[in-house]
Amino acid sequence: MYINFWYPVCISDELKIDEPLQAKILGLSFVAFRDSEGSAHVLADTCVHRGGSLGKGKVQNGRIACPYHGWQYGGDGKCKYIPVLGKKGNIPPRAKVDSYPVTERYGIVFAFLGDEPAETRAPLFEIPEWEKPGWRASGLVIFNLDAYFERSIENGLDPVHNEFVHPLQGNLRYQPDRTVLTKNDWGSGIKVRMDPPGPGATELEYLRNDEDDLKHFGATSFHQGPNTLVTEINLSKENTFIQYFFEQPVNSKLTRIFFINMRSCLLDPSNDERLQKINLAIADEDIAVVSKLYPLRTPESSNREILILGDECIGEFRNSLKKWEGLGWRIDMKKMEEASGDVAFAIPCPDRRNSKNWVLESIPLKKNI
Repeated sequence: MYINFWYPVCISDELKIDEPLQAKILGLSFVAFRDSEGSAHVLADTCVHRGGSLGKGKVQNGRIACPYHGWQYGGDGKCKYIPVLGKKGNIPPRAKVDSYPVTERYGIVFAFLGDEPAETRAPLFEIPEWEKPGWRASGLVIFNLDAYFERSIENGLDPVHNEFVHPLQGNLRYQPDRTVLTKNDWGSGIKVRMDPPGPGATELEYLRNDEDDLKHFGATSFHQGPNTLVTEINLSKENTFIQYFFEQPVNSKLTRIFFINMRSCLLDPSNDERLQKINLAIADEDIAVVSKLYPLRTPESSNREILILGDECIGEFRNSLKKWEGLGWRIDMKKMEEASGDVAFAIPCPDRRNSKNWVLESIPLKKNI
């Protein structure tokens, strides 16, 4: 798991102005709340007084109040009020918790979990079709995957599995000579020109039957950062479906996926529910396989798997992970789990680069040199 990327925290509508919401991401707990103006904030969940869970507290005066002794923290993570000291009491400078940059897009609250400065941090993926004429979103859905998030991303980047995992897509056969790898600063992808739909194809596989379709039928999958996956399916020049997966690694065994499907066809809202059911049925086929992969996490050594033709994009994804590990962004999950119960950890926030004296201990990080 990696710091210094944007992660989905919750659905915007879930975050009410008068009650906090807890989220578990990267093996740690966070609290999200809205201040008096309705702005969303995400903080480390641990009160630095006696370890109370802020997410179990209340929002008071636009601040999150610890349920144990009432300490109130502002959206910047600094303690603003300690009841036992009164209004004129001197609050210790160390009375602060990590506060993370937050933005809301597509009905999702995202937090940047890391300390990278704004000018160099990874961007949040922007959906170019969002609210664009000629496109419609089928709706935001969250589903759980009982698997490590890397396994999920790699499944989406795999062009070979379609004909085996998805029976109705048996005609989507991988052909090496019709495949192109792509790379950018924050990820990589694969473009595949597929065989045109054959007899018995479903409505989504074959919306039009003419020569133009044969030129445009294909798929593109790519990742941005370690946890954002995009899959574009072109059924013809005018008929495209694009699936966006913003993944929330809860821990090593569970991933919550925030799923948005955009389409340039069948735009009437009456189609939303039917198309969403089809998309989720396809996701269930992936879940059935990915949740049973062994080992749970991708092997540390390349000698413990055999990557062959068709796995090029998997290799590129793993190269990106190694690059981010080299920057010191990979969490040492084993060390963190071993110290669980003895140490209160937090992902370092940007403010740690400018101020000292933090009570919560920064999580252990690995660095591949």
